Amino acid sequence: MSDAATLLDEAAADLLVLPPAEFTAARNARAEEVGGPVGRRIAKLRKPTLAAWAVNLLARDGQLAEAVELSQALREAQDDVDAAELTRLGRQRRQLVAALARRAGDLAAEAGSPLSPAMRDAVEKTVNAAIIDPQAAAMVLTGRLVASVDLAAEADPRAAVAGSVPEGGTVVDAPARDDLAQRRARKAAERAVREAERARSEADRALAGAKTREATARERADRIRERLEALRTEMARVEKDAEAAESAVSDAEHETTAAREAEKAAAHDLERARAVLDEDAGS
Repeated sequence: MSDAATLLDEAAADLLVLPPAEFTAARNARAEEVGGPVGRRIAKLRKPTLAAWAVNLLARDGQLAEAVELSQALREAQDDVDAAELTRLGRQRRQLVAALARRAGDLAAEAGSPLSPAMRDAVEKTVNAAIIDPQAAAMVLTGRLVASVDLAAEADPRAAVAGSVPEGGTVVDAPARDDLAQRRARKAAERAVREAERARSEADRALAGAKTREATARERADRIRERLEALRTEMARVEKDAEAAESAVSDAEHETTAAREAEKAAAHDLERARAVLDEDAGS
């Protein structure tokens, strides 16, 4: 970058974080101080919108570094097609954008120019653009915005920057290859841990179910064993009763046989007695 471009960028960075009411006078004074072609270019610097000014305050305050780091992690997750990581980072991105917009509002209010809801919305769109687009991140982090950045708009976003327009990745260095490999290895390890934890949880549930089924089966086996012992005791008693009954039957059979023999003898004696009676009556 030439010395003239550097002088212009430095002047723009200093002027575009001043309270809006002070910008014009400070710009003209700086232009006169520098003079020459660079001074004339400084004199043409546009006064920033309140949203752009608030984002410049964020850049000067150091609040955008986390947003840009998140954008790099989000792109890595997209490259790796990591759905779980994308969901987590998307939620974190929304929370961060909202927090940065609130911070910009606080900085603007502290500097005497509170933001309207429309300006807060423009700040959110600008910060969100920096998160999802490397070129927007490079521009926003210069702290030299004169207009908010909306990637959905048709206007060239490079017109929102005063001075030189950085290429994506020139302001925030891309992670070194070894750092990128380490981060991807860490994500792979984190996925492995999550999978192992899920497998452990499933194994714990399976073990709990097996223990419950074992306890139920053991309880049923104990009840059946108790019934079996009771049946065996009852069978032994019934067997004794059966033996006693068989013995009683045998005794009764002997008694019946004896009674039958006695009855036959009595009948024989009765016939003989009648026969004798008949003979006596006939004589």
